[in-house]
Amino acid sequence: MGRAAEMLGATPAFLRALGEHRLITPLRSEGGHRRYSRYQLRIAARARELVDQGVPIEAACRIVILEDQLEEAQRINERLRTQSAESQPKSSA
Repeated sequence: MGRAAEMLGATPAFLRALGEHRLITPLRSEGGHRRYSRYQLRIAARARELVDQGVPIEAACRIVILEDQLEEAQRINERLRTQSAESQPKSSA
């Protein structure tokens, strides 16, 4: 956890707070140490940006969750558009 916090320029308490707000849930090593994925660190970094801008941590966590959901929905929509365009019959001119 200390290394992850250092990478983010945050404190271990900040990472614990993100866990308490259910933004990220780190895996645990056999020794009980928290282990964060790259994705979780990216999410935590975005939350830190918002908090640094004065957004309360609860709101920052919600914003990050909504941004992530929007990004996923946009990826799905693009994939469906591509699949739909590929399945359209070609017109002969």
